[in-house]
Amino acid sequence: MHALRHERRYLIPFRATLLPQIFTDVLVIGSGVAGLRAALEAANGDSDVILLSKDKLELSNTSWAQGGIAGVFDADDSFDAHVTNTLDAGAGLCDEPVVRQIVNEAPQRIEELVQFGMALDRTSNGDYMLGREGGHTAHRIVHAHGDATGKELSRALIGTANEHDRIRLFDHCFALDLITEGEAGTRCLGAITHHPKHGLQMIWAKATIIASGGCGKIYRETTNAPVATGDGLAMAWRAGASLADVEFMQFHPTTLYVAGASRTLITEAVRGEGAYLVDRAGNRFMEGEHELAELAPRDIVARAILRHLESSHATNVFLDARHIEDERFAQRFPSITRQLQQFQIDPAKDLIPIRPSAHYLIGGLWVDEGCRTNVPGLYACGEAACTGLHGANRLASNSLLEGLVCGAAAGATCREMFDEPATMPIKVVSDVPLSDRSELDIADVRSSLRSVMWRHVGIQRDGDRLPEVAEMFDFWARYTQDKIFDEKPGWEVQNQLTIGALMTRAAHWRAESRGTHYRVDKIGSDDRLRAHAKWTTGGEEPELVPVRDGT
Repeated sequence: MHALRHERRYLIPFRATLLPQIFTDVLVIGSGVAGLRAALEAANGDSDVILLSKDKLELSNTSWAQGGIAGVFDADDSFDAHVTNTLDAGAGLCDEPVVRQIVNEAPQRIEELVQFGMALDRTSNGDYMLGREGGHTAHRIVHAHGDATGKELSRALIGTANEHDRIRLFDHCFALDLITEGEAGTRCLGAITHHPKHGLQMIWAKATIIASGGCGKIYRETTNAPVATGDGLAMAWRAGASLADVEFMQFHPTTLYVAGASRTLITEAVRGEGAYLVDRAGNRFMEGEHELAELAPRDIVARAILRHLESSHATNVFLDARHIEDERFAQRFPSITRQLQQFQIDPAKDLIPIRPSAHYLIGGLWVDEGCRTNVPGLYACGEAACTGLHGANRLASNSLLEGLVCGAAAGATCREMFDEPATMPIKVVSDVPLSDRSELDIADVRSSLRSVMWRHVGIQRDGDRLPEVAEMFDFWARYTQDKIFDEKPGWEVQNQLTIGALMTRAAHWRAESRGTHYRVDKIGSDDRLRAHAKWTTGGEEPELVPVRDGT
């Protein structure tokens, strides 16, 4: 995007002087766990905070989370064991100091949720009821209402934020672009937003926090909420922020597969309670794949399922929970039980059809230990950020934990911008010329890009195919990125094209197989690539950032 001194051109048709102007200390973009926790932390410093949600406040990947939050509470467990499990899952790309910090903070942050009114499941003696999931060697997952942890977490955080007199919650408010002081990479001053009722607005902020989640909806098969289209990642990229490790997308092994129905997550905790993965003949194929069998790290399980599907020419495999006591299953997983009943599936009698789906973006906006991006005044946390916690493959139930810890860190760190000299609203010019190219159907572009990402930048990637995918993105961009849209579907597709192209580029660059990134033409990891790949606007190659080992 071209830029002028003290001016930046925005892909939005407006004259800034005619738009409503809103002022705040902190602007948070995203209403999941990280955004809400960041807003609460920032507001506790007597700062005015505005939090944006592009749909309902309750609609986020956080609210859809089933499994729980990882934390050490059992006397037989230890922080070191949690750290080791995280490092093992991360396939050599975790920054150990970051892992230790977040793991060590887990009990404090979880206890804090109880103070916010979150009702966690407990045993008869009042202790937390602890579950176990893939990659964990101990029971350390706290949960709520069996398998509705995210819904209860969102309820508690939204309720707490609603009661705070320093926080304003704007729902159905789409953040289109970040405002920067000059060219891309200069100080962030807030965002340009759109609301169906109020139209375009400019929200000026001393500090802006991206907590908009990931981009799972860039794939045809996904567990993600409809809002996960990578908007925060794309707008921060346009503003000059660096992204890292975006080739690492985690695919959840078990989503309910019913032809014609949307995919629904079947939490890993079901396997933690003893369910098996079986094929149509009832064979447990994971026993020969990994010593932890069904509880192996997610990338291993997802690839094993894919190989089994390819060799058997089947559309799905199954979860077998028939040996789990019926009453126990329904009590532990009430939401899943109700979901299965809609399709006349009784887990006590029937096999549950499943297959993998895109689940969690491990990479994201590159941040330091204070959640700062390389753009002054711009911070990131949660799934939108790359902190170094997850490495090349996220350990189950570490994501909500990261949102809590890093959301609090971002909310605290961003106060540093309050000491910066005040910047008055600057002149913002949108002078994108009218395109003389044909216009592609947005719905067709969205469908095509999601299909090609699933087929070629999915669970397995082929280095020979990735340049072809990049050419497809270039073609779609040629006829889509040059247009000005005035509705959400157009803005989302432009953002999906931006992030999809970058993910494809990163997947082609990383010529090895590591964690969730599996190249059929480059099987095995390469020690020369044991580093974070940080991409910057305008750069042809990523900067390699060494992994931090030890303390």
